Amino acid sequence: MSDPHAIATREDLRAITGDAGERPAGKAIDHIDPLCARFIAASPFVVLATRGADGLLDLSPKGDPAGFVAVLDDKTLALPDRLGNKRFDSFENVLHSSEAALIFLIPGHNDTLRVAGKARLTRDPDLCERLAVNGRPAQFVLLLTVEEAYLHCAKCMIRSRMWQPDHWPDTSDVPSLAEAMVAHGKLVEKKLVADVDEMAQIIADDAKNRLY
Repeated sequence: MSDPHAIATREDLRAITGDAGERPAGKAIDHIDPLCARFIAASPFVVLATRGADGLLDLSPKGDPAGFVAVLDDKTLALPDRLGNKRFDSFENVLHSSEAALIFLIPGHNDTLRVAGKARLTRDPDLCERLAVNGRPAQFVLLLTVEEAYLHCAKCMIRSRMWQPDHWPDTSDVPSLAEAMVAHGKLVEKKLVADVDEMAQIIADDAKNRLY
């Protein structure tokens, strides 16, 4: 059914919101300057956005010691691969469509940094070794050629109270990864695991023994 209240054009949207002021509208730059580099050096967590061959967008969280995303120069970021479940959705997506974006978060810090550009993969041995952790080089590295970068305002963190433990929601009824894998993958029916507890133990062992 059509929505008589649909917002279908930029004009529709801006009739409600008005245009951005000069200060926020002009905050984007096309490279990594010293300010952005300092932010990246303090960030242990990013979310990577890519587009798949099916046209769907994918968001993948990536985490490591702070500064794990390396600034190679003012136009190039390097994000190392680490051991995972071998789906490699984001990396396969880059082979189809080079458009990619990152949002950097710093625990306890309300601002975020958004970076977008074109991505490619490399097995450069020197770079993989440079980005090693615990003596384990990266298998390969995603290189992002930066086209846009800007710091984002803190309102989302303030509203969500992301870094205020006293306001964190009750997670006692939140489903676990093990529950979801068993239910969505029909793992018991396929006789791949006996139950959720077995799947939970597999996940726990993986997190303990296969970080790097």
